[in-house]
Amino acid sequence: MTARPANAHQARLLRLLRDGGPNSRAELGDHVDLSRSKLAVEIDRLLETGLVVADGLAASRGGRRSHNVRLTPELRFLGVDIGATSVDVAVTNPELEILGHLNQPMDVREGPVAVFDQVLAMVGKLRDSGVAAEGFDGAGIGVPGPVRFPEGVPVAPPIMPGWDGFPVREALGQELGCPVMVDNDVNLMAMGEMQAGVARSVRDFFCVKIGTGIGCGVVAGGEVHRGTTGSAGDIGHIQVELEGRQCPCGNRGCLEAYFGGAALARDAEAAARDGLSAELATRLEAAGRLTAEDVATAAAAGDGTSLDLIRDGGARVGQVIAGLVSFFNPGLVVIGGGVTGLGHTLLASIRTQVYSRSLPLATGNLPIVLGELGPAAGVTGAARLISDHLFSPA
Repeated sequence: MTARPANAHQARLLRLLRDGGPNSRAELGDHVDLSRSKLAVEIDRLLETGLVVADGLAASRGGRRSHNVRLTPELRFLGVDIGATSVDVAVTNPELEILGHLNQPMDVREGPVAVFDQVLAMVGKLRDSGVAAEGFDGAGIGVPGPVRFPEGVPVAPPIMPGWDGFPVREALGQELGCPVMVDNDVNLMAMGEMQAGVARSVRDFFCVKIGTGIGCGVVAGGEVHRGTTGSAGDIGHIQVELEGRQCPCGNRGCLEAYFGGAALARDAEAAARDGLSAELATRLEAAGRLTAEDVATAAAAGDGTSLDLIRDGGARVGQVIAGLVSFFNPGLVVIGGGVTGLGHTLLASIRTQVYSRSLPLATGNLPIVLGELGPAAGVTGAARLISDHLFSPA
């Protein structure tokens, strides 16, 4: 993809075709502030660039039938969602529908060189499968830490040793041979849920990712709010206990020190060793370690200690979200990430705190729900990130 829209009107038309699929000139005209003649000029210019193609006659709306147009079907976007313990790689078509998706375990602490070797091997498998034989028109990358967004560079990420200042965008752009954009993984999860998930019709919402750590994507007016330096939404390091537990970030009492996949596994192991849960003790003896998935399984089997750990963690998350709701007044709160396998016990605990702590005006019509897309949210959001960039005037 070498062409870019020449102006904001063309960019708007490209995004409408991305989000709504093939459409008629007449129906596109209903969504843009252009005269019929000016709309025809802009669409014809997009046809000349090869970004869109004709797609047959539209259904009649009375009178002369309009022609459909669509994004060039051959466009391919790559989405890469790097988590703390796994990586997802997917290829989408221009409408951001996933054509191929791979997931593999991976430890982000191995450093950027090892992680990107694995990512590129997964990309190679997808290309060999035929979903992107001609390469990619652009790639979006998510990483589990703060990102200086304009440069695509992680900045002092607490759980990513060796990544500080690494030129992710530049390095992967050279390897892939296409434009690359980089963002925090939770921002991409929010974009994915907005594109194809539970937040499709919402313009102001939070997307809280509870994985190894905890982060929050903030969407205002249909756009991700990243803040001045790209660190907006780093709620895992909001203090919930004065002089509390040591957090990997160096401070004490942070939310992440009390909940998230890593904290939950640590507390479950402590409970097992202290004889508080026979179920967890059995699992610990068998595997030598526990994970959040072990806690979820034990809770589903009725283990009281596991249920208490989930409820206590959900209460702390809810305490933080309640403050955010009072401040921002979102229309929706989405809970996603690997720890959402804890399910409705976690969700109920979060809801109880938010609905009891925030004012009724903010929570009277506020849904707090689990995300719909699971692992597909991050890669869908990554594809949207790069398409937003490419579907903007150069």
